[in-house]
Amino acid sequence: MRVVVDKNNPLVAEAFQQFGEVRALATKEITAGAIRDADMVIVRSETKVTEELLRGSPVRFVGTATIGTDHVDVAYLRTNGIGFASAPGSNANSVAEYIVAALLTLAQRKGLVVQAKTIGVVGVGNVGSKVVRNAKALGMTVLQNDPPISRATVKTHFVPLDDLMDADFITLHVPLTTTGMDPTYHLFDAKRIGTMKKGAILINTARGSVVDSTALGDALDRRHLGGSVLDVWEGEPAIDVELLKKIDIATSHIAGYSFDGKLAAVEMVYAAACQFFGQAPTWMPEKSLPKPLHERIVVSDTGDSLEETLSKIVKKCYDIECDDRSLRGITAAPVDGVRSYFTRLRAEYGVRREFYNTTIELPAALASMEVVLKALGFSVVNRRV
Repeated sequence: MRVVVDKNNPLVAEAFQQFGEVRALATKEITAGAIRDADMVIVRSETKVTEELLRGSPVRFVGTATIGTDHVDVAYLRTNGIGFASAPGSNANSVAEYIVAALLTLAQRKGLVVQAKTIGVVGVGNVGSKVVRNAKALGMTVLQNDPPISRATVKTHFVPLDDLMDADFITLHVPLTTTGMDPTYHLFDAKRIGTMKKGAILINTARGSVVDSTALGDALDRRHLGGSVLDVWEGEPAIDVELLKKIDIATSHIAGYSFDGKLAAVEMVYAAACQFFGQAPTWMPEKSLPKPLHERIVVSDTGDSLEETLSKIVKKCYDIECDDRSLRGITAAPVDGVRSYFTRLRAEYGVRREFYNTTIELPAALASMEVVLKALGFSVVNRRV
């Protein structure tokens, strides 16, 4: 077979070489011409998989190493007998860790104690459920809203969206939809944002258009909101640079870009391709994994609060402010260079390993942190002396 893969997926060429000839291309290079003789195409969300891309090609299977599928014309694939696979949940832990880093960073910047705050989680699926777990580990009061899940379960811990409006933080983890019982396009518009608690902070790592950008900017200008964290943007990669200047933490749609999350997506699509073509999986990615930035962190009792100590640990594993600074460089780009700047940040994103790859060594005086750290995914050992 001939397989075209997006080279921004980690180890993807290595994974799919069992199928035949692999051509690893940059995202912008995956065009109709590039796949005219391909049997299989593996993409990311920036590639629009449409009839225009596939018409006249022998492609029999399409995989997207992403949780979302709004860039794929699934109906066209189904009608033409083309196999398809995505990777739902693959980067859920990565996004959840991004939220932890954002919360702790904002707490330090604004002089807050996260443990004393309430967070509303909108969308409690693969990602949101892990955000709930982590927020509880941080000691936060957690409110959960997810109408589709609520209708399908007898559990009573879900509350109406209106009941989240008094939360100190609201974080969004819903798909972008425009139809059905629960459309999410501009779910947080001027009216909804206006009902949020004054001084609250809005976090969006879902899809840019879940939030009305103009309404968000106005709410920040009026100081109705106390801040915002945006990883996703309306119109990306041609993002609103003026809005970016108002955002506390601004990143280039990389919340789910941990190496582990991206690799999990490749593994899921690879497994689906093996099943579709009737081949036994032979790829073993464990042999090719890069080391985390810190395999072991030795913590000392410096007299800091538990939250301050936790913030330092998390920052060593994932410095969200580095990603924030990288995106802010876009303000110096010419107007016609914004799109390419944003795209380049995503394409050239470095290796970020998830918390479970790091072991924390705690002194006896901080043994109480063990439960929190383990809940966040770290391995923990206690020092006897």
